[in-house]
Amino acid sequence: MSFEFLSPEIIEQIAQKYGYWAVFFGIFLENLGLPIPGETVTIVGGFLAGSHQLEVQWVLLDAACGAAAGGTVGYAIGAKGGWALLTKLGQLLRFKESQLEDLRRKFSENAGKAVFFGRFIALFRVFASPLAGISGMPFWTFMGYNVAGAITWASVMVGLSYFAGQVVPLEKLIDFATQFAFVALLLVAVAIGLPLWLESRKKDEEILPSVTKDTETHTTV
Repeated sequence: MSFEFLSPEIIEQIAQKYGYWAVFFGIFLENLGLPIPGETVTIVGGFLAGSHQLEVQWVLLDAACGAAAGGTVGYAIGAKGGWALLTKLGQLLRFKESQLEDLRRKFSENAGKAVFFGRFIALFRVFASPLAGISGMPFWTFMGYNVAGAITWASVMVGLSYFAGQVVPLEKLIDFATQFAFVALLLVAVAIGLPLWLESRKKDEEILPSVTKDTETHTTV
């Protein structure tokens, strides 16, 4: 997730100044929900490795460790008190508790895939781990998907920026990664939201005839 007040040039200066620490804490803090462009910092780290300003193996290790550590903290937050926070947020957004229960159930059925592939999806990268904790996903099962997803995501992001950065401008790489992440988010939102909406409509249609029938019965009496 990138922000206008942090241009690629500024992020590059931060990465040049703080090196591997910038990569680790960038993605770690983003996973905690803070407005830090962690993915962009990681791409910049790979880009600097491609220009021999950093060592690619250390950039890769920092990115993977930062993602895995941030995900672990997110899981702990979700497991400890995430459901209470989610229901409060749902009330503000006018979601019924039954809808949130359906969401938790559907997430639980696909928790492993969500944690692994969520790394590549804007915003979902932040919420996948807490949702895993909320859904009651066993910790060590979560850690398996969390670590595997972190390593895969870091390998793709750092590898892409390391090799492609030698022929493609940094700004183009960041734009491509950002667009891909938000397109993926849109597809996931449709895939999750559409079935829930259809299921909700089906329930309403099932309830309506029953209510109508009861009303007609009382009117007749």
